[in-house]
Amino acid sequence: MQGSVLITGIAGQDGSYLAELCLSKGLQVHGFVRRTSSLKRERLDSFGQDYILKGQLQLHYVDMNDSFTIFEHLRSIRPKAIFNLAAQSHVGISFELPRETVQTTGMGMLALLEAIRKLDFEVSLYQAGSSEMFGGMLGRSSLNEESVFSPKSPYGVAKVLAHNLGVVYRESYGIDIRNGILFNHESPRRGENFVSRKITLSAARIYYGLQEKLTLGNLEARRDWGHARDYVMAMLKIMSYEKNEDFVIATGQMYSVLDFAEKAFSKLNLSLEKYIQVNKSLLRPNEVDDLLGDASKAKSLLGWTPSVNFDELIDEMLESDLRLIRNSL
Repeated sequence: MQGSVLITGIAGQDGSYLAELCLSKGLQVHGFVRRTSSLKRERLDSFGQDYILKGQLQLHYVDMNDSFTIFEHLRSIRPKAIFNLAAQSHVGISFELPRETVQTTGMGMLALLEAIRKLDFEVSLYQAGSSEMFGGMLGRSSLNEESVFSPKSPYGVAKVLAHNLGVVYRESYGIDIRNGILFNHESPRRGENFVSRKITLSAARIYYGLQEKLTLGNLEARRDWGHARDYVMAMLKIMSYEKNEDFVIATGQMYSVLDFAEKAFSKLNLSLEKYIQVNKSLLRPNEVDDLLGDASKAKSLLGWTPSVNFDELIDEMLESDLRLIRNSL
């Protein structure tokens, strides 16, 4: 891949890893960030300041609901590649903020597509899809690019909207659009309100005597968990592939929320039974019980395979959160 890249949602987990990867390859990186009262962006601050000073990383304040601003920035930047990662990405919160979720996640994609169509410049667009688009197994043994979407949350619906818009604009206007349907991927940069990070951070706090209980909702939900670093590498491979095709990215292994918690606590020699409690108010109105991906196409055509397994993922997240707590004492 050559030329400049634009990453929407650059301050998030995936955006920060992707920016770091692109910068390491010598690419000019532009990023869309939301304007907030706080200018702290820890995920980018950990590596980005030198690149900002050198001009290799440029951040732009953009609301994904502001189609005019998106148009103007694309007209100015004219990137060779766009990675659309911006979203209200928490499934549970999407039930509380359905309008914001659909506007940012779905209509934000439409704003990008319309700007590309009107400006008519050469660009490849990657749309970040989600396993939540499938809505569960529904009698299927695993989920791949041919599996039918049946979302069970406003987040899943918004992601399907963005995905389908990409397909329509690819087929109607010949725009180079690639959809990546990514299953759960975690890391130390995961937000603290996501269940994986909630588990490792709580385990670390309990280990140091700063917390008494870990409160969770659906313990039986099973997910295909990978590492965000591996998954952003897959994004680059998708964009570098000779054709504009869609790919499922997954590990092909599934573990429950309870499995995740048990492994995390056992690594600290803590008895999970002593510290865990279930709060039914944390259950979603429409639960997706199981999600298992089949990334055979990505492995065959892209040569992509995950490098971090389930245990290694938990180890890295725990080590990071233990260090975070130690440094705060």
